[in-house]
Amino acid sequence: MNWMKRMSQIKVFIRLLLFTVGTGGILLGYPSGGPYGPVSQSYEVPQNANAVYYVAPDGNESATGTRIGEPTTLEAAISRVSTGDAILLRGGTYRTGDLKFNQGILIQPYLDEQVFIKGSEVANNWSNAGKRLWKTSWWKLFPAEPESWWRRERHIKTTPLYWFNNDMVFVDGKLLRPVGRKGDVDEGTYYIDYDAGEVFIGIDPEGRLVEITAQDNALTRVVEPIHGKESDRKGPVIRGIHFSQYAFRAIEIGGADPEAPAHPSKFGKEVVGTVLENLSMTYCSRVGAYLRGDGLVVRNCLVSDTETEGLFIFASSDVLLERNVFRRNNVQNMQGYYPAAVKIFNQTYRTICRDNHVYGSPNSSGIWYDVGNVDGIFVDNLIEDVTDGVFFEISKGITVTGNVFVNCEKGIRSLNGSDLVARYNTLINSMAAFERTTRSAFGDHFGWHPATGPDVDERDGHVFEHNLLVADKSYDRELLYAHQMEEQCEQLTEPPFAALDNNVYVRAREIGQSPFIHLSPVREDLCSANLDSLAEFKTLNTGFETNSRDWSGFKGSVFVDAAKYDFRLNPDFAGADLGAGACPVAD
Repeated sequence: MNWMKRMSQIKVFIRLLLFTVGTGGILLGYPSGGPYGPVSQSYEVPQNANAVYYVAPDGNESATGTRIGEPTTLEAAISRVSTGDAILLRGGTYRTGDLKFNQGILIQPYLDEQVFIKGSEVANNWSNAGKRLWKTSWWKLFPAEPESWWRRERHIKTTPLYWFNNDMVFVDGKLLRPVGRKGDVDEGTYYIDYDAGEVFIGIDPEGRLVEITAQDNALTRVVEPIHGKESDRKGPVIRGIHFSQYAFRAIEIGGADPEAPAHPSKFGKEVVGTVLENLSMTYCSRVGAYLRGDGLVVRNCLVSDTETEGLFIFASSDVLLERNVFRRNNVQNMQGYYPAAVKIFNQTYRTICRDNHVYGSPNSSGIWYDVGNVDGIFVDNLIEDVTDGVFFEISKGITVTGNVFVNCEKGIRSLNGSDLVARYNTLINSMAAFERTTRSAFGDHFGWHPATGPDVDERDGHVFEHNLLVADKSYDRELLYAHQMEEQCEQLTEPPFAALDNNVYVRAREIGQSPFIHLSPVREDLCSANLDSLAEFKTLNTGFETNSRDWSGFKGSVFVDAAKYDFRLNPDFAGADLGAGACPVAD
């Protein structure tokens, strides 16, 4: 679907949804409808900068760059700037990378000029290799191997080793797919002979723009001394730029990555206050950006067509992600690498994900709070077509409110976490899952990870109230799934909920045609139960879901037109007077 058309439909949906809820007497937070992603604007020359450096794709390295008519190069300016300086980029394409700095600087376009920073170079020297193949010599290659924790015995059949190489080839802007043999190359693929330093394509390059990755990354904010300067511990402000075609990542903010449980005073302080705004980071072979540091803000950015993660955020406090678009992660469907459009990893505190749009990543999680995170906030996001919409693992405390999940395997998922509070969410063909396993701090495959979160007997305290869960005829899974391993039932005899009530469940399928709720444990004498209806659930006398309601075999439509993002409740639906996402409303 055209992106602008999709955004227009979402905005219509949000206005209608707010109207529906507002007329029901309750005003709830919901996705705003945008604008999501980069917003075009003109950036004025900063008047408060200590010094302003002008750069251009054809700038003169020896020029000072302090006058607009005499721009220097981006590389030269990066080496000269100090805290409080600004780099203004004239429009055009910069093919560069591995630029390092350690100062709190501003990097932005000049006025409304369009700036593209690419990690590829143009490949012009091709020869006909016969059999509809063309080849070129290329020595800026990025061969790579799986991480040590990747399970070869599990995934080698579905994820060939050449997928781990970080090179990319583009023809007229279209990304080609890698293959493992020269004989398998066709018009949509490429092969690299790393020993010979040769790239093969199956489409005639004559008259076409062929680009091949030549840089590992664009910008790195380092914490060690560089260019004769000590780090000032201040994060940069980078905005209004298009980054693309890097062999690993576009941007990295350096800092500590504790590999054991640690107090937040021990990390996140090397670079504080980074702001990334109105950026696009696309077609990076692994990750759009690796980010560290307290007070990080990522706002109105587009992160698209990445492989293992879109954004990877480490060991930081008070991070804000808002009004971003995250889409098309794990484009090759790599198995065993635990991909996520956003991974918030290793003891981040108070990370707020607010009003973002995540979609189009069916082989990837959406936003993943992973390992030792504390007091997260996940509000007003629109999440579509991912495996786990919000994934909360080995972490303590998160508020999930006012979100809309559409066609996710698991819209809300907690795995070995505690104190997830979910209220006023709408889940469409997307289950809510609360899971716990025997995984502990001892003998784990990933070593220290489980030690950063709640222990095996502390993975509870979840609240799930006032949520609307809807399943059409195509959906044949549970709507609510609370599960633990059978061997845990002697130790953990109570369900993981502190509160579970006032929810509405709507199914197009009749009772008995598909699972409805799975609960484990139920009580001391019952390890698990599969329930077909709320009526059956209530016979368990758990004290939960006493005020909840369900409809099975609903033959109309719950929403006016879900395909067009019109999520007003259909007047024919018996619960239409309850208000979307606030069902039912407690007196």
